[in-house]
Amino acid sequence: MKNILIPTDFSENSWNATKYALELFKREDCTFHLLNTYTPAIANNRFMASNLYTDINDDGARAYSENGLKRIITRIKKSYGVANYGFKTISSFNLLIDEIKEVVETEGIDLIVTGTKGTSGLAEVFMGSNTVRMIRSVKNCPVLAVPNQFHFKKPSEIAFATDFNRFYTTSELQPLIDLSKTFDAVVRIVHVQYEIKALTELQQFNLNMLRKYLKGVEHYVHTVSELNSVSKTLETFAEEMDIHLLAMLNYQHSYMEQLTREPIVKRLVFHTQIPLLVIPELGMGGVSKPKLKEENRMVH
Repeated sequence: MKNILIPTDFSENSWNATKYALELFKREDCTFHLLNTYTPAIANNRFMASNLYTDINDDGARAYSENGLKRIITRIKKSYGVANYGFKTISSFNLLIDEIKEVVETEGIDLIVTGTKGTSGLAEVFMGSNTVRMIRSVKNCPVLAVPNQFHFKKPSEIAFATDFNRFYTTSELQPLIDLSKTFDAVVRIVHVQYEIKALTELQQFNLNMLRKYLKGVEHYVHTVSELNSVSKTLETFAEEMDIHLLAMLNYQHSYMEQLTREPIVKRLVFHTQIPLLVIPELGMGGVSKPKLKEENRMVH
């Protein structure tokens, strides 16, 4: 059974990501972990601050969070029934990324599904920049970012962007392989170059291994010239090939690592019209923080 984590701020953007996840995994037995984090407001007047004031705000924020999660479960059951789904809700007084890392570790999460916002959503609490922080910070779980306006389409065309400079492992590629087999999808391996030239011996070896891993999956290799930026090139490729999902591995010097360290990542994550699956490099590690006190983390 898969464990899918869906962070939510109760916006329509996060509901759209929830719907996408439910459709994507409706053929499988899954437990969906719905997460909301909160931090109570602090009194503007420093002379009004007190333990009583903090407790009141804490209780109100917690109630809002817990009730919001209950409403989502009700909405899901009304729209989709229960089918193969199981649900857990997590309401936590914590920073979002810290809590995500904790839940991934303690609940054995297989995939994080999150919504993204464009620049018009920057005033929201759960904004698109959180997606970038997830990609940078969560080292042991893939992140699937779903654009706000994207409605579910069967991912029959999946692009996998890579430069062939790194050896792949079957474990790293498993999310891509699973999706391609579940939906009988074509995988289009796309290699972006500043100028078209022959692959090095190492790149050719890694490509051959990649094709070996994809045995049984229809796949093609596309080498394209960069159009001003990797981001723009991939967007153009996705549009021309009618790609339904873009996948990348995140490792040192990869396309994804470069993009998350430059402002251009905002154009990729905020403005891409299709879901983006970012798979972390195994062994990138990261140390989990200690478990939170039970009163600050409510799991149902």
